[in-house]
Order: sequence, then structure tokens, then C-alpha cells
Amino acid sequence: MSTDADATVPPLVLDIDGTLTDAPGRLDPRVSVYLQSWDAPIVLATGKSFPYPVALCHFLGIEQTVIAENGGVVLADETVSYQGDSERAQAAASVFEERGGDLGWGGFDDVNKWRETEIAVDLSADEELLREVAAEFDLTVIDTGYAYHLKTPGVEKGDGLKAVCETLELDPDSFVAIGDSENDVSTFAVAGRSYAVKNADDAAQRAADEVLENSYFDGTASVLDRIENSETS
Repeated sequence: MSTDADATVPPLVLDIDGTLTDAPGRLDPRVSVYLQSWDAPIVLATGKSFPYPVALCHFLGIEQTVIAENGGVVLADETVSYQGDSERAQAAASVFEERGGDLGWGGFDDVNKWRETEIAVDLSADEELLREVAAEFDLTVIDTGYAYHLKTPGVEKGDGLKAVCETLELDPDSFVAIGDSENDVSTFAVAGRSYAVKNADDAAQRAADEVLENSYFDGTASVLDRIENSETS
């Protein structure tokens, strides 16, 4: 599916938590206004399980183009692709629990229930034990600031962006990326221009082309305003 070459603004790849939300993690009410009026493709790229960004696109009224589970699942032009070894991640999580670890999500684990390529663990968990088990299964652990993600090495959001661009016949260099954590670093490397909101972790701030003066969606909105103003002036 090719896209409108006459778009006046660049395509976006946007993290969700910490980037489209406020500090408590609630979606900023302005997001729908900004994204519904954006005249170019938008990719939501998140560490959340696949149904969350798909549902968010649905309720925002934008095309369902998503990178979920840190690159583990990609949806573009109604085509879904999967990367990552889910069975190995599940096995490692079981061993982690057998050795006294706790995933930390309580009785109803909505964080992992629909997760297809990795396992997310609450930040209160025993990180040393988790990383020890991950190494035994040749898995990696990344800290997004919201959870530890037990995942297949080499599966990244940036690879998901490349896959989206191949499907939509877009140049990755045309994208503007906005994010806040370690799992956005690979996206920043692929996109043409990258911004870290002020609340971003050190890894994201080092990787971004620019660190914004404002946090959370205030920072994201400032970039979108700047782009629109520069394109229409």
C-alpha cells in the first residue's frame, strides 16, 4: 500500500507510555486531536502486548499500523508478522518463578495475557535473578521504565519500523520518532529525526537527535506543533 506523496507533514513513529501519556500513565486527552488531524502515516510503537496499540488506533480513529512488544509483533496494511521466540520466553518465566521470582502482576495478569512474543515483569521483581535466568535461555532483559521485558535478542522496535516501511513503501528516513526509553533507541537509529521527551531515560536521551524541554505528551505536542508550523509557514 503506497501512501499520499503530497502529505505536508512527515510520517510519525510514536511510543505510547511516557510519550502519549501523563506521568501516572493516562492517555493525554489531546492525543486524539493531534493524531486524527495528522496528514501522514502514524505508527504506534510500544512495549505493550499487541491488542493495546491496535485498540488505541481503533478508538483514536487512525489507521491500525503498530509495532508491539518491542518489535515482536508488527501490523501494517492489514498484515501481521511475528518475531521472537515466545516459547523460550515462557519457559524462562516459568523457571524464574520456580526459583522464587514473581512476575508481579497479581491474580489477573492483563500485562501478559495477550502477549505473543515476550514476557513482561514488574519492576519490583528480582532483577538479578531475572537476568540470570534470561542468560541461561539466551534471552535479553530491557528496562523500559514501566517493566522488564524478557525477550529474544535482536528483536527491536527499529526492525519493526523497517518492516512497516517495506510494507507501506515508505522511506524510514522520512519518519519523525518520539519516545522516552531504552526500547526506543533502535527506532531513533532508523528514523530520520528523533526526539526524546524530557522524562526519557539516559539511553533514549543519548540516542535522540534532540532532548525536549517538556515531559510526557507536553513534549510530544511541542514537536508536532513545531513541525506543523514549519511546514505551513
